[in-house]
Amino acid sequence: MTPWAAAELPRYLKGSDKAWQPSDLLPDSSSPDFLDQVRELRSAATHLPLDYLVVLVGDMVTEEALPSYMNMLNTLDEARDETGAQAGPWAEWTRHWTAEEQRHGAVLSKYLYLSGKVDMHAIEGTIQRLIGSGLDPKLENNPYLCFVYTSFQEKATRISHGNTARQAMYYGDAALAKLCGLVAADEARHEAAYQLIVQEIIRRDPDGGVLAFADMMKKGIVMPAHFVDDGWHAAGNGGSANLFHDYAAVADNTGVYTTNDYATIVDHLVKKWDIANVPVVTGEAAAAQEYLMKHADRIRRLADVHNERRRRDRKRGKTKHAGFSWVFKREVALT
Repeated sequence: MTPWAAAELPRYLKGSDKAWQPSDLLPDSSSPDFLDQVRELRSAATHLPLDYLVVLVGDMVTEEALPSYMNMLNTLDEARDETGAQAGPWAEWTRHWTAEEQRHGAVLSKYLYLSGKVDMHAIEGTIQRLIGSGLDPKLENNPYLCFVYTSFQEKATRISHGNTARQAMYYGDAALAKLCGLVAADEARHEAAYQLIVQEIIRRDPDGGVLAFADMMKKGIVMPAHFVDDGWHAAGNGGSANLFHDYAAVADNTGVYTTNDYATIVDHLVKKWDIANVPVVTGEAAAAQEYLMKHADRIRRLADVHNERRRRDRKRGKTKHAGFSWVFKREVALT
């Protein structure tokens, strides 16, 4: 697939001369009006609620762990960058994709710093810990598995950033809405590229592609920040709390990224790759094909059970909260 990658992947990238940069979206530090611009940013951020800020920080922390994702891509058999500056479409894709993604964490971090709404020291410590911990999505150095994972994950981040953009507009912060919307647009381009790679894998190796897709679905797509830790959350919330699980609960509770979104992504990929009509040969691949056709409905049933339980708990006044160091240890609803 190397000649194919050389021909197809570059069109999903933007050079620095065409891409937006964080400085385009933030107060201009060289301007005599810089402080006025910062005051305007802080004023617009006034009405952002704590639960929204927790999700926005979690999204930013996830983006800032970019070294782990580049490292993940560079473990892949046949597609890794052997030298760090290797010529060839796979290595060049990884480096240029990383360069584009780097802007996301940078712009979100600078916005949050200027907003004054969050505890940047706690957040920066979280980022350092997360990069040090890495991630383990169970890819086995296998590019088939990795590109299924990235196809899913890029769509998940697009959904999350798109929803933070819409909610920012609802809360009256148009500049933040634009910022999150541009990040989501980048993720949409990257999503399209990774999904095209898997589509080509399935075209060339139907059984292998379908088996890889089913394998990742059975393992479950772990989010890139699943090892996130701020050094305080567990002890600060009774000793057994998990920062990633609580952040994910807030994202679900606010509608930024939900279990139904997960199911929607599965359904999208099944249709995008036309799984129902892939000409598989082996019985194992046929079983995987059948599993994939029903998987989104399984997840939706689980989501329905979860949502019904949450509705009952709210009706009974049973709610759960957790403090987050990112918002100065203030409590946020999880349900």
